[in-house]
Amino acid sequence: MVKVARIRASRLMDGRRRLVSLSELTGMEGDIVTMQEIFHFRQTGVSSEGHVQGRFEATGIRPRFLDHVASHGISLPAELFRPDAKFEA
Repeated sequence: MVKVARIRASRLMDGRRRLVSLSELTGMEGDIVTMQEIFHFRQTGVSSEGHVQGRFEATGIRPRFLDHVASHGISLPAELFRPDAKFEA
């Protein structure tokens, strides 16, 4: 089975492009692709220079591709995917 991720970037109000969502494609339901979001960007403010500030937040969903990644020698801690996990951007 091919493991696929969807990375979505958007141009924010400061004109810069930023990754705003990381999702895993989980399958098909008829002609519709099904996905589950793993991380999303949450804007927390704007700096005095006008730059968007924010953080990445885990949705709490443990991606299905973790076993595939582990088979290639990459170990990702389970804490990375906890719903309270936040990462400053």
